[in-house]
Amino acid sequence: MLEKLKTALVKSFVGAITVAWILAQAVFHFASTLSTPIAKWLMWREYGVFAGHNPQPRGISALDALPELLEGCALLLAGYVLLRWLYFKPAEEATTEQALDL
Repeated sequence: MLEKLKTALVKSFVGAITVAWILAQAVFHFASTLSTPIAKWLMWREYGVFAGHNPQPRGISALDALPELLEGCALLLAGYVLLRWLYFKPAEEATTEQALDL
């Protein structure tokens, strides 16, 4: 059943589009890793007074980037697994087919 699904995904280009979309999302999340701490710091500075917090802005924290970094890594891993499953043959299969071609 998985082979039929794999064949359908490859032949209809849905698999290629999905892999590209997942990898693009990973790049987006890695870029957000850099911008999220700055955006949170700016929000804290602007709206912290209204929330009843100390008016002194807190510093830029690397922990604010951690969720985006983890999502980027998870998407990169998922894209790699899907790409490998759809488009690369296992090593044993490739060597067997090459031996038969001789």
